[in-house]
Amino acid sequence: MAVHQAVRTPVFTGPAGWAAILPPAATRAPLAGRAGCDVAIVGGGFAGLSAARRLLQIDPAMRVVLLDAKRISEGGAGRNSGFMIDLPHDLTSADYAGSHPSQDLTRLNRAAIDFAAEAVRDYAIPSGYLQRSGKINGAASDAGMAANASYARHLSDLGEPHELLDARTMHKVTGSRYYRGGLFTPGTAMLQPAGYVQGLAAGLERAGVTIHENSPVLEFASNAQGWALRTPEGGLQAQRVILGNNGHLESFGFKAGRLMHIMLNACMTEELPPEAVAALGGRECWGVTPADPMGTTVRRIGPAQGGHRIVIRQGGAYRPDMQASAGDLARATRHMRQKFDARFPMLAGLRFEHRWSGHLCLSKNGVSVMRELEPGLYAACVQNGLGTARGTLTGIGAAELACGQQSAITRFFTAEAEPARLPPHPFDTIGANAYLRWKEWQSRLE
Repeated sequence: MAVHQAVRTPVFTGPAGWAAILPPAATRAPLAGRAGCDVAIVGGGFAGLSAARRLLQIDPAMRVVLLDAKRISEGGAGRNSGFMIDLPHDLTSADYAGSHPSQDLTRLNRAAIDFAAEAVRDYAIPSGYLQRSGKINGAASDAGMAANASYARHLSDLGEPHELLDARTMHKVTGSRYYRGGLFTPGTAMLQPAGYVQGLAAGLERAGVTIHENSPVLEFASNAQGWALRTPEGGLQAQRVILGNNGHLESFGFKAGRLMHIMLNACMTEELPPEAVAALGGRECWGVTPADPMGTTVRRIGPAQGGHRIVIRQGGAYRPDMQASAGDLARATRHMRQKFDARFPMLAGLRFEHRWSGHLCLSKNGVSVMRELEPGLYAACVQNGLGTARGTLTGIGAAELACGQQSAITRFFTAEAEPARLPPHPFDTIGANAYLRWKEWQSRLE
């Protein structure tokens, strides 16, 4: 009998801002007492919810129970930047041109966006929560302009549509005169990520999936009937289990010494009053990722996604315990205030209403863990900071593996290598944080 006990459960610093700006959602009861199902899913983010949807597509009569450690949209799904990106990229690369691993992954990412768009349609999720509006790589330095030019040449070689933008156009779009240029690619979908996963969860419940919140899995063990899962208040017997808990895969003893845990930070403004909207100008909704992937990400949203607000994300730290301290978040917020004011001097004094940290799980060689770990136990984890698209894909793939099916998704991810080994602790932490500080200094203008 295999027994896997959790050495930690998720801990979050700050509210999930994307969820905080939505109307309150009804609380789901935690798992209590004993229950049974065909497939248990651990984790209610993009991976877990996508796995549940794919399971029902394969067999609508399947009994599926999903357990989330907190509340739906309060974990990673409510703490990302909401970019569902079609073109693969490596967050730690110097630019995006040298990190495009395959056109196969581009096709899969686009299939993930289609899967999400179909869920919006099928479950009557507000259409504003998924907008296929593309994104811009913003450049504010010579290095950034060169990176965009290099990436544009790469996209031309691949036959991918794109448009280089000058400073005047960037000002017209964003209202900011900070950027010297940009590179627009049309394939990205911009999400209200908390709204999307809340709508997906509600639609799955109507279709027959049982969801329990505030039900962290403390242990799961194999037995003659499959797997027995234990939570603080209950137990669940399942024939098969899908782990959709990203970096907390390691919390159950899998891939130890192979996963990098990065805490990123973000701030969201209060709703812009009419005079601030007028002073800013620009378009109502847009998203700017930095020309250097380690720079600053900025989004503006409108009423369809939670009001006129700006979201800014920057500043990471390597944290093997998978949580940021209040001091980490405070320091990052000070830096983001400086970045915000440099881009939007016309909004000086605009308050950050929400601040939060979010957990990225990366592997050194950029691979995910989407495969059967043990008989009847499947993983949809290690999203490499691309959780909206990669989580959707790995969730779909894990569901297909659990049902004995093969697809382009399962073939792609099961062919990937194992995550590469990291240096031993504490050298991993020292080295990773030194590298992050150096990369952030290099990309400080971006």
